[in-house]
Amino acid sequence: MKIFPAIDLYDGKAVRLYKGDYDNMTVYSENPIEIARDFEKKGAKFVHLVDLEGAKDGTTPNLNIVKQIANETELFTEIGGGIRSMETVDKYLQNGVDRVILGTAAVNDQAFLKEAIAKYGDRIAVGVDIKDGFVAIKGWLEKSEYNCFEFCEKMQSLGVKTLICTDISKDGAMQGTNRELYKELSQKFNLDITASGGVSTMDDIKALRTLDLYAAIIGKAYYIGAIDLKEALEAAE
Repeated sequence: MKIFPAIDLYDGKAVRLYKGDYDNMTVYSENPIEIARDFEKKGAKFVHLVDLEGAKDGTTPNLNIVKQIANETELFTEIGGGIRSMETVDKYLQNGVDRVILGTAAVNDQAFLKEAIAKYGDRIAVGVDIKDGFVAIKGWLEKSEYNCFEFCEKMQSLGVKTLICTDISKDGAMQGTNRELYKELSQKFNLDITASGGVSTMDDIKALRTLDLYAAIIGKAYYIGAIDLKEALEAAE
């Protein structure tokens, strides 16, 4: 299982939200590239970036930082947050990013999703953000009509290879991750599934590793020192 430490970007800074609430934001660093370099020093091979401003309005306000991380480190770089047009997909992938994550657009505009997959294949991932069993969109502010499993089934049928599944109720809450959900997803689908949201302890990492998942994302737990990244990388392998 791979480990993707996360950097959430807002106004050029590395931040974390509590359960997706923009009014409940903690700034962890004014210099995200330094965090990415630190991940690399500790042995990480991957980084998960989210543009929280982009998630709200579909723009790329943190593009320069994303480019810097993608091009000045050896990390495999994936980014999500407000990617709703081929122009934005192209912009990221032509500037050194390895994979982009479609969220709201994968739910609302499947013609765009198909076009992106046709052009870029497995460099396109889909973020499945789950709220009360349904897929949430627009920076988690709205619930779609899809339940989680129907949506994953649809993504698999469209040729998506990688899903990043976040249980919003767990995100940033430091109460453990939703192991049952990931177990069920792993059993039902032939997809690379990344667990995101609430990965709080080394026990979470060890438990997720047994579920045959592709990867896990570590966010807040790293920033507050609850998970040591070197230990997590070793445990995941």
